[in-house]
Amino acid sequence: MRIHHAAIFVAVLFISAVAVVSTPPARSQQSEPQREICITIDDLPAASAQAMNGAEIFDMTTKLIATLTAQKVPAVGFVNENKLYYDLNDVQPRIAALRLWTDGGFELGNHTFSHMSLNNNPLSAWEEDVVRGESVTRLLDAQHKIKLRYFRHPFLDTGLDLETRRQAEMFLAQRGYRIAPVTMDAWDWMFSGPYAYARKNNDAALQQRIVTEYLAYTTTVFDYYEKLSRDLIGYEPRQILLLHGNWLEADHIGELFDLLRKRGYKFVTLERALDDQAYALPNTYVGPEGMGWIDQWAITQGKPPLHTPVFPQWVIDKAHEISAPREPVTPAKP
Repeated sequence: MRIHHAAIFVAVLFISAVAVVSTPPARSQQSEPQREICITIDDLPAASAQAMNGAEIFDMTTKLIATLTAQKVPAVGFVNENKLYYDLNDVQPRIAALRLWTDGGFELGNHTFSHMSLNNNPLSAWEEDVVRGESVTRLLDAQHKIKLRYFRHPFLDTGLDLETRRQAEMFLAQRGYRIAPVTMDAWDWMFSGPYAYARKNNDAALQQRIVTEYLAYTTTVFDYYEKLSRDLIGYEPRQILLLHGNWLEADHIGELFDLLRKRGYKFVTLERALDDQAYALPNTYVGPEGMGWIDQWAITQGKPPLHTPVFPQWVIDKAHEISAPREPVTPAKP
């Protein structure tokens, strides 16, 4: 359900901030839970837009959307409009790549203009960046009679203090946005750099090694958050998966979908996912690190998650080797 009035929004936030979770949300129990998941894809038109020209972005997007369409998987893409203007002679092909999403029946959302962190910038500057990120995206959505209605926090940063978080949420609600949470994130962005390097250099063995590792790590992440969900709230909510616009997904997202189907997942829209009662749980998390909503719910309940999946070190080392040989590369936020 979307919120249309700021007063209602403030009331809901106040109730959420002070509520105490005594029992998990009611949910019918089944021996085989019905799993549902929404696919969201960030950093459009492409996560590495500065390293790619418009033609390559268009080709990558064409391949990615072809798989989504053929497999009838709904998805929402989140846009950083500054990536349209890295090269002023290359703007139209980049916009054309974005148009492929809406022409294909997919909805676009706002990811701020410049992928600006709410944790590292004044609220006023962040709000301006949100507004700047609307112009092209809103137009493309409107051409298909779609209202720009979803927002994704860059880095999943929601603010360093609760007042900032609540003010940002009110600002977004007043502009007609609903925040798109994340519950599953297997850091495809960290795999994508080494994958793109191997792809560019026709290193098929390295490409396959990266894909195999990515799918294995993703499996571990799914195992972890499915269990954490059950332990924390008593059931598995409709999950929301964070992916990025890159060649790794363009080439192999179908394998990821196969993995999800084998786990019993049905693909659903973001609207349906957000109708799950879990997304109304109290959430007062603030801090220097952005994180998914299951982690945020756990911390809000005083149960910080433990033993999170360990990211494969060799992938970090390969990213280090490719991008900055003299500077250490450590896992960062997406």
